[in-house]
Amino acid sequence: MNLLKIDCLVDTNSLFKKLIYLDRYFGREVFVFYVFLHFYKKIQIVMIELLHENFSHLFEEELLREISKAGVYKEIPEGELLMDIGSYVTSMPLLISGVIKVMREDEDGDELLLYFLERGHTCAMTLSCCLGQKKSEIRAVAETDTRLMMIPIQKMEEWTSNFKSWRNFVFNSYHDRLNEMLETIDSIAFMKMDERLWKYLQEKVRISKTTTISNTHQEIAYDLHTSRVVISRLLKTLENRGKIKLQRNAIEVFST
Repeated sequence: MNLLKIDCLVDTNSLFKKLIYLDRYFGREVFVFYVFLHFYKKIQIVMIELLHENFSHLFEEELLREISKAGVYKEIPEGELLMDIGSYVTSMPLLISGVIKVMREDEDGDELLLYFLERGHTCAMTLSCCLGQKKSEIRAVAETDTRLMMIPIQKMEEWTSNFKSWRNFVFNSYHDRLNEMLETIDSIAFMKMDERLWKYLQEKVRISKTTTISNTHQEIAYDLHTSRVVISRLLKTLENRGKIKLQRNAIEVFST
């Protein structure tokens, strides 16, 4: 559901008559205020529905309403930068849909993929930066078109004190993201590059829900912190084994 496509004209004739009356007898200021209030209420209803659909299994009704009031809804197109290294973090994301790629950068400016955030997730490193009022140590990019709610830092602290479900969500998020980072470390330390590449392709298929991956060899090399030449050679090996088919700026994965 796109907020820009909300059907706000359910009772069109009644609303139109009210607007004409307000504009004629009470002036433009009251007219504008009424229009704002009408659409604000409609958006709030849609917010509550979105939150119920994605977070009702985690949060109680009171907290869902708090999130709908305090959160800022955003739609992020694929490839857009959400957060960069060195920037201050003043809010944390709650993912409603889509996928966000979280990366680190070394001293030479080379990137390493840490993990993907999906529907219902938040970023533990964002939480840490928010609560510690520190600069971001990660880069976050929309892997697919993404919808999310941005929660202000003040509310994070307040809800941690007032809602057990929020505390559990925060602690579980720390736990899950830590496990994912440990898995990344393990793959670097103990897996060969061809194994890491195959695991990467499997993960891309899972999160994108399609067997065709639209990434260049260079983009994959950036994510896996290696060279394009190495990735191209290993992809050709996988193609020879019948696991993938190489296309122009895309890879079709046959077996996961």
